[in-house]
Amino acid sequence: MLAKLENPRIFSEVISIISELVTEVKLRFDERGMGIVAIDPANVAMVSFRIPREAFSEYEAGNEILGINLDNLKAVLRRARPGSILIMESYESTLKLDILDKIKRSFSLALIEIESEDKNVPSLEFLSQVQMSPNDLVDAIEDCVIVADSCNFVAEPDKFIIEASGLNSARAEFSSDEVKIISGKSKAKYSLEYLQKFSKASKIADKVFINFSSNHPTKIEFKRDDLDLAFILAPRVENED
Repeated sequence: MLAKLENPRIFSEVISIISELVTEVKLRFDERGMGIVAIDPANVAMVSFRIPREAFSEYEAGNEILGINLDNLKAVLRRARPGSILIMESYESTLKLDILDKIKRSFSLALIEIESEDKNVPSLEFLSQVQMSPNDLVDAIEDCVIVADSCNFVAEPDKFIIEASGLNSARAEFSSDEVKIISGKSKAKYSLEYLQKFSKASKIADKVFINFSSNHPTKIEFKRDDLDLAFILAPRVENED
């Protein structure tokens, strides 16, 4: 496998975000490009990430799966500067990473055995989809974190609400003039700890899609031309008296 990436900064940012959910992943290189699918240890969240083949300036791969420690990969990628070029090559038991800028710097990371089964992103159907500004999502999540540890997503045909309440409350309401809404009525509660981690992807995304149904998982997709990053989060179900 050989993959050359002209702007590794975005890749570095994504790996840093994913490393907050899982410590080890399988990097899959195939004819479509490079991808990661992983589930966090609590089985609450799944992450899916793909860089399409077209985003690489050079790409040669059959169907390879490389087990890698994310903290080690993250540390190497942080050594890349603006304008650096990243070249990844696989060998029998190592992943070689060359960072090219003024000089050529080379790193070798030992590949690891990951016993978990290969995961596929489940096919889910959603009643509601909201397209909004990534920065607006961050602001709404951070507002809710002030008052609670979970929040509700509420969608109606003409508005979308992110709200949280405990002793205090917070609420952000978006009209159909501000966000794009495809929805019936849906309401579900999700962990703010996870949503905070996901929302860090807003700084690299051009747009974000929030998909959910009442009391069902949400799929939050951060998109730009050169990558797809998505998270699936189980709902928080609480018994009410």
